Amino acid sequence: MWGFLIAMLSGALMAIQGVFNTGVTKETGPWLTNCFVQLTGFLVCLGFFAFMEMGKVPVGDLFRVDHKYMLTGGIIGAFITFTVIQSMSSLGPAQATLAIVITQVLVGYLVELFGLFGVEKADFSWQKLIGVVIAIVGLVIFKWEK
Repeated sequence: MWGFLIAMLSGALMAIQGVFNTGVTKETGPWLTNCFVQLTGFLVCLGFFAFMEMGKVPVGDLFRVDHKYMLTGGIIGAFITFTVIQSMSSLGPAQATLAIVITQVLVGYLVELFGLFGVEKADFSWQKLIGVVIAIVGLVIFKWEK
């Protein structure tokens, strides 16, 4: 249950952040906004690291990560911020968030199904596939205009 509550909080924060970032972009630009978002995020993370993990987790451990491609999360994050701003600007917050979440579910399922990036491989499930299809149909219905 705790995991679902945290996931719901994450979804709510992502939707609100997307709206905020899109608003800032209207007055600045997408890459300046992105720089500010990433910088402030970095500072918050640095603060949490300093108070909660410093001395417990050596910084050098980053250089010993087995799969170096996994260190590109920040780079991906910059493109996530940019694409969220662009999609919210063109689709609006509700449609953009719905499309983003459905794509996350679909890609997440494919990662599990094929055991990509070191994730334990999951068996194919018609139930999960039907769930994704229903979500896509929901997006079409949500977007449908008379």
